[in-house]
Amino acid sequence: MVQALQAYEVMILIDPEAEETRQEEIIGRVRDIVLEAGGTWDAVDPWGRRKLSFEIAKRAEANYWVVRMSCPPAALAEAERVLKITDDVLRHKAVVQARARGTAAAARA
Repeated sequence: MVQALQAYEVMILIDPEAEETRQEEIIGRVRDIVLEAGGTWDAVDPWGRRKLSFEIAKRAEANYWVVRMSCPPAALAEAERVLKITDDVLRHKAVVQARARGTAAAARA
């Protein structure tokens, strides 16, 4: 049975002391999980090093990465599991993206 794809935006905060190759390895691992599950890898936007609102693991800054992808919910769960156990990942947050913006408002009018 083929699972429906859902669009997600995932923000990943990586330890600023992590090498650039390590950061790309983490993002690559998430990409591999999504693609192996039949999903699509839509965009990667490295925001770079930014100040945190509050310290996380005694870090005042983090490297921010925003990833847009479409995948089955099970693939997102696996990606989140991997991010959760990866040492250099300080935090991550996945948000479900609306399929077609503006169409729901137009349908109600």
